[in-house]
Amino acid sequence: MPKNQTKSFKNPFKAVTKKIKKKIKTKQENLRHLRNFKKNKSHSSHSFIVTLSTRIFMMIHVFLLLSLCFSGINYGQVGSNLPPPDKVLGLLSSLKITKAKIYDTNPQILTTFANSNVELIVTVENQMLAVVMDPQQALQWVITHIKPYFPATKITEISVGNEVFTDDDTSLIGYLVPAMVSIHGALVQLGLDKYIHVSTPNSLAILQESFPPSAGSFKSQVSATMSQYLQFLANTGSPFWINAYPYFAYKGAPNNVSLDYVLFNKNPGMVDPYTKLHYDNMLYAQVDAVVYAMFRLGYSGIEVRVSETGWPSKGDPDETGATPANAAVYNRNLLRRQMRNEGTPLRPNTKLEVYLFALFNEDMKPGPTSERNYGLFQPDGTIAYNVGLSALSTTSSTSSSSSSASIFLTSSADKAAKMRYQSLVYWMFVYLLAFQVLLRQH
Repeated sequence: MPKNQTKSFKNPFKAVTKKIKKKIKTKQENLRHLRNFKKNKSHSSHSFIVTLSTRIFMMIHVFLLLSLCFSGINYGQVGSNLPPPDKVLGLLSSLKITKAKIYDTNPQILTTFANSNVELIVTVENQMLAVVMDPQQALQWVITHIKPYFPATKITEISVGNEVFTDDDTSLIGYLVPAMVSIHGALVQLGLDKYIHVSTPNSLAILQESFPPSAGSFKSQVSATMSQYLQFLANTGSPFWINAYPYFAYKGAPNNVSLDYVLFNKNPGMVDPYTKLHYDNMLYAQVDAVVYAMFRLGYSGIEVRVSETGWPSKGDPDETGATPANAAVYNRNLLRRQMRNEGTPLRPNTKLEVYLFALFNEDMKPGPTSERNYGLFQPDGTIAYNVGLSALSTTSSTSSSSSSASIFLTSSADKAAKMRYQSLVYWMFVYLLAFQVLLRQH
């Protein structure tokens, strides 16, 4: 027998043992790799879930930015080439604005806004107050201007006059409360009072004192009628509307009023020495001054809302601060406050309802240049300045005086905005489905 065969015979299991050890080692390595793989896979899945969650959060955040805006906007019509009501409705829809106020009862607007999701506040013009004081005339006014359009058009309130207490025609003050009572009586007679409130917007000039807010009081010359007006609001559950413009305070004393304070920018603010409440912006201080003024006349349960506020993007040489930059900052910061559902320091748990002034620059309005430049948009539909409102179809403007974008208020633009909105909703749905699947697996 050859020598090598003899050695093999002496160790018959040696080769087999080596193979078994090798297989065991291989299996151990495979198990280790498998454990590492599962660990890495779990980590990878976790990272994917975190990434996906972040994306979903961002998508929802964008959706909210597109869907939330000011409580409402003022739609004035004193312009030479404003878009027709159907284009305006499309614009409001693209901005996700569901509340608007008009300064009359324009039948074209009321008809166009039928079956839309936009709630409207309409107005009895000042010159009509003496007429609608008569209950029969008020009933006829409601039958003619409200009943044919409601409820298809969501009319939620009738403003009886505008800034009547401070109008140059002081006789209007005596007409105001009787006119409101008659209009409300007509609504009751027609069964509409549960759906439509009656009130009136007031200028901040009705206040004798507004600083500090706790010193708020009404001027003595309006206090008698003001008490009657407040009693009407208390009886009907209607809000007190105020037109509040911090811009006017800054314009009147730019060296004494902090620009950051009036623009809602970060600033030290002020503390009311009597209530110890801290105010970081002037608008909230103005609103609370009205609340305290009502307190002084014995009324504490009436909600105060802002019927107008805004900032002009252009003014005369003596109109300090009227710039596109300041207008954009004011409205953008106000938008952020609205999205937080903020209340004032005195009423922190009640969201302050605010109607921005205004949707359009109105080139036919009299007065200083600023009066014609409060709008987010020019009368032809181009953006006056970029406040950050989205969901619009835009292209770059090549104007030498402005780099703002142009809004095309056309049906194609409305369709494009709708398609982007639908796409956003679709991808949010896909992400949420994927997220649910991952949660079930892990």
